[in-house]
Amino acid sequence: MGPLTGIRVVEMAGLGPGPFAGMMLADMGADVIRIERPGTTPLFPEPKFDVMNRGRRSLILDVKKPEGVEAVLDLVEQADALIEGFRPGVMESLGLGPESCLERNPRLVYGRVTGWGQDGPLAHAAGHDINFIALAGALHSCGHRGERPVPPLNMVGDFGGGGMLLAFGVVCALLEAQRSGEGQIIDAAMVDGTASLMALIHGMLACGFWRDERGVNLVDSGAHFYDTYETADGKWVAVGSIEPHFYALLLDRVGIDDPEFEVQLDPTKWPELREKLAAVFKTRTRDQWCEIMEGTDACFAPVLSLEEAPEHPHNVARETFVEVDGVRQPAPAPRFSRTPGQIASPPPNPGEHTESVLRDWGFSEIRISELKEAKAI
Repeated sequence: MGPLTGIRVVEMAGLGPGPFAGMMLADMGADVIRIERPGTTPLFPEPKFDVMNRGRRSLILDVKKPEGVEAVLDLVEQADALIEGFRPGVMESLGLGPESCLERNPRLVYGRVTGWGQDGPLAHAAGHDINFIALAGALHSCGHRGERPVPPLNMVGDFGGGGMLLAFGVVCALLEAQRSGEGQIIDAAMVDGTASLMALIHGMLACGFWRDERGVNLVDSGAHFYDTYETADGKWVAVGSIEPHFYALLLDRVGIDDPEFEVQLDPTKWPELREKLAAVFKTRTRDQWCEIMEGTDACFAPVLSLEEAPEHPHNVARETFVEVDGVRQPAPAPRFSRTPGQIASPPPNPGEHTESVLRDWGFSEIRISELKEAKAI
């Protein structure tokens, strides 16, 4: 019984940030139904591997048929929210744009996520995470000094600046709708969301604490005390000893008493000190460094692979990863003391719940038969 239990959400099936938002809402207890188009090609060999589709039911509706569009509108009439991730204008062209949906349900929260946003010169252009974070200024800051920008997977644009911001927007609008009785439209753009994630960096840049250059700053691998280091066995560790007392402990644990390290915040010294620190970390294996430093205030952690992370004792103790239908995956987050989220079900086959969803949402057997005859389901 998660905190969103009782909330009904219609998700128009798509890729990337939309499904991620749907997963977040479903993990928190919302009844999310995922509307797929006929003939959708699966991305994975089996549905259970499509982890972001977990926790909701799937139905296939042909929204190119008027009967299919009307069925979606009937579902919208009973929903609290709708989320979609198509290019601007696509939902309108189907007869399912905000105006049509809000006319049927004035309390509806209509959540939209795109890369560039619903308006602006680039609104209708194609793009992916790497493009959106590039335009927002985030990609410029990712990478080592003097080297090319390196995309941080597709976490910043698709998921952090896109899907997570959409889910946040939906919940905010649902709270407001409870007070006002009115729904509204959410325009979640990955460019905007990524820019929001860079708030701290913009503040540091404005006051001179940040140089608009890659790999020379406090938390972008510029500082020797905030970086990754290779160990004797070819693995890696991460240190982030920013505060002076944490930094002092780092030096103590690695056995450095070189007076040059005492001037911690002089950027001109950072490259030289990094070389010295790198040489020290190469003298022991990753596990040996864990024995010396893990759990201390030196701000240390081993760099774990995707296979290793679920096996770490801390993650095991907190059940940070769970197994569903034989597939290991992240558990719902964040955690709640009284109404914890949960994974309601494995990812469904497309259309697996078409008739059961329609029945649960009030469609009569006659109506379902009519939709079958029209080949809308």
